[in-house]
Amino acid sequence: MTVVHAYWLTWSWTWLAPFTGAGLLALLWLAGVRREQVYSIISVLSVLASALVSTAALYYVLADHEVIYATSAWYWDSLLRVHVGVYLDGLSAIMATVVSWLSFLIDLYSVEYMKGDWGVQRYFFFISFFVGSMMLVVTASNLILMFVGWEGTGLASYALIGHWYTDEEEYWVGVPRSTALGKPMYFEPSTSGVRAILFTRVGDVGFIIGMTGLFALVGSMSIPAIASSAGSWMAFLASRGLLAIFLFVFTLGALSKSAQFPFFEWLVTAMTGPTPVSALIHAATMVKVGVYYMLRFAPIFFVGALVAASLGAPAAVAQVHEYFLLVASLAAVTLFMMATMAIVNHEFKLILAFSTAEYLGYMILAVAAGGLAVVTGNYAAMAYAEMAGLAMLIAHAVFKAALFLVAGYALHASESRFIDDMGNFWRYMKATGISTWLAGLSLAAVPPFLGFFAKELVLGAVERTAVYSLYALAVIAVVFTAAYITRLIVRVFHLPPLNKEAEGKHYHEAPALMLIPYAILGLASIVLGAAWFYVGYWVASGVGETLDIRVTPPFMPSIDLTTIVITAVVIIDILGVALLYMRRHSLVYLLQKSDALKAIHSFLFNRWYVNSAIYYLFLDSFAGLSWLLNVVNRGIDLFYHYVLPKAGELASRGLRGLLRGRTDYILTLYLFMMVIIGILMFMAWR
Repeated sequence: MTVVHAYWLTWSWTWLAPFTGAGLLALLWLAGVRREQVYSIISVLSVLASALVSTAALYYVLADHEVIYATSAWYWDSLLRVHVGVYLDGLSAIMATVVSWLSFLIDLYSVEYMKGDWGVQRYFFFISFFVGSMMLVVTASNLILMFVGWEGTGLASYALIGHWYTDEEEYWVGVPRSTALGKPMYFEPSTSGVRAILFTRVGDVGFIIGMTGLFALVGSMSIPAIASSAGSWMAFLASRGLLAIFLFVFTLGALSKSAQFPFFEWLVTAMTGPTPVSALIHAATMVKVGVYYMLRFAPIFFVGALVAASLGAPAAVAQVHEYFLLVASLAAVTLFMMATMAIVNHEFKLILAFSTAEYLGYMILAVAAGGLAVVTGNYAAMAYAEMAGLAMLIAHAVFKAALFLVAGYALHASESRFIDDMGNFWRYMKATGISTWLAGLSLAAVPPFLGFFAKELVLGAVERTAVYSLYALAVIAVVFTAAYITRLIVRVFHLPPLNKEAEGKHYHEAPALMLIPYAILGLASIVLGAAWFYVGYWVASGVGETLDIRVTPPFMPSIDLTTIVITAVVIIDILGVALLYMRRHSLVYLLQKSDALKAIHSFLFNRWYVNSAIYYLFLDSFAGLSWLLNVVNRGIDLFYHYVLPKAGELASRGLRGLLRGRTDYILTLYLFMMVIIGILMFMAWR
């Protein structure tokens, strides 16, 4: 393998191009230019430039087996030195290419979708800024650059989720004025934007702590340097029993960005933004940054633990195993919970949001499952897990972007976000229906779609751990997934709407600029799956070129009896749910037939009451703490502004009385001095 120390600016255009576009849009705004087409063209072209550079980088990395390490040291008066540039190995090159091309298609869709919107100029600025931030995270050669991009995605997501900050009810998420345990279950765009930035900032504190801790241990923010010295700093932490907790804190930002339990609430309510934003966040950018983080650092932790053990710190292996088991458990719980929530919800975008969090759980579960093999030192298991996680990331990016873009047009055509207000779309828009079924069958993991191969790789990685509770949750969620996506598509495309007057009102095929992007992605779901023998080979080669892997994993899942049984159950599930709905029944109807089933439906529909728990445990408790702090503050204020002045006045009178021989003032002064001495003795004793 060759490392190319190329001129840094050449490959930095992967992230510089979108940032340049955003900067140009900002200048045009200041110059008073408001023409909508100018903003959309600049944004689309800047993202396209990033995609073309990323594709060229992917060719060099995979075809020529080269790693691009392009940096430039920037100095400031000999006091500050910052390395700016890119690190493109197999993982980051594949990720950059997927992110940039998906972002391009979503940006292109936005040209038509956002036409005439009152905030369209601001929208395209933040889209370009968002893509640039994501590309910076993916290609960053050091933690400083990664963190800058990381926070950039958070800032852009806040602005885009709250794009319609005037909070009209049509942009809300959740049933208006619905509650669970007395807490709201509906959210306006402005509130959702704040929730997103607050939830993810909690995890980012962990990222900062871990980043600064690594700098103290390694003396460098360079990711290759951190990887090469992992054995020594992990041995140091393991010998003090701190390694597992340090790794968890360091990856807390990844878990919150990727909406793992208990952080998933921000992702659910992020549906208030324009639908292309939902596609961008859920398919290509923000939530995937946490998965990329795990894909990048999990092999470093794995290899570092084994090296640390060879350096005399055998506890490193056990502590890293504990860390990966905790992450895997959180991911398995997340994917199971999300699948159960999606099956009863009736908002188009919200169902897809639950699905996104579920699939993020699959990706992180796959990576963590590979890490569990650290106890056996099986490098091949870690490489296989990386392959599974990356394959699922690619498959999910393709089919989920298609489904969200379809959702955008469905909401526009029906003038509602609820699937019960939609219906008979197939009669009016067959191209959209075909694209939706192609993406939906890939999500349901039906062969030979891309989602099938990704799902089999993930289940294979989890099965190898022999932790069967994790495997069982993953398999059960596969069955739920097939049910909820079938329910969604049949309800929207093949059944009449409950409101008969709504049918046909605005129903017609989508405009070309909206149809073409999701049609391409729908076709990609089947084409990439049918060509998996070749696509999988290149993805596996990319994993083999990745930092600290050096093993090319198998890319074709083994087809055994378990695979056949699970696939058969999925197909029967799809046919059964479709038949149930075509006969004018529904899963929700079945769950209303008894009090026990109603309670289950309510529990799932109210998102396992996690949102309510967050309100009670954090918001309300902090409100109580705020009241207590206010009381303490008023007490301190009273002490300083009333007690001390009065005490000073009494002391002054006592001193005057002493000079005049007044025994009553002498007694007052004596008592005051005793109190002061008592306070000082108490403080000294404490």
